[in-house]
Amino acid sequence: MSRLTQTDWIAAGFRALTTKGPQALKAEPLARDLGTTKGSFYWHFKDVPAFQEQMLSHWEEKATQNIIVALDPIPTPAAKLRALSQLATTPQGNYGGVGAEPAIRAWARADKNVAAALARVDTTRLAYLQEIFTAMDMANPDLPRICYASLIGLQELSDDCDSTGTTPMATLVDLMIALAKTD
Repeated sequence: MSRLTQTDWIAAGFRALTTKGPQALKAEPLARDLGTTKGSFYWHFKDVPAFQEQMLSHWEEKATQNIIVALDPIPTPAAKLRALSQLATTPQGNYGGVGAEPAIRAWARADKNVAAALARVDTTRLAYLQEIFTAMDMANPDLPRICYASLIGLQELSDDCDSTGTTPMATLVDLMIALAKTD
């Protein structure tokens, strides 16, 4: 059996968060799910709060900077917005899989550290969406908020067996792009 890495533990943490909630983010239940001992957990993390901090840091990077870097080479703002909506509505685009973001939002209601991380992610995402909409000559700040709120709502409505709203999100993005072309 190969040694578990920090990334293995973090991935297990996201699986536990989405299926069992934040109360499952403890060394013993995670070790049991991974078929190992708590010692492996403590080899990688000082304690549970440090583990949770690493989870959030990893999610923040994946949920913002990695996406922005991936979209950077796309030449037009409309194509960038389409790619962003597609990425955001696929399981690969949601670190931890479908259900991770709603689970993080629920966790944030009870944990100020999670709420702070979520606020940073939301702020970065909204600023990036605003840049895209501004590049499409759509400077109304409500449009990125509507787009982002739609994504959050679609994620809340989905479950593990459902998509996260690929078709509805694509429809909304197409409508917004069409609106930009008619101005």
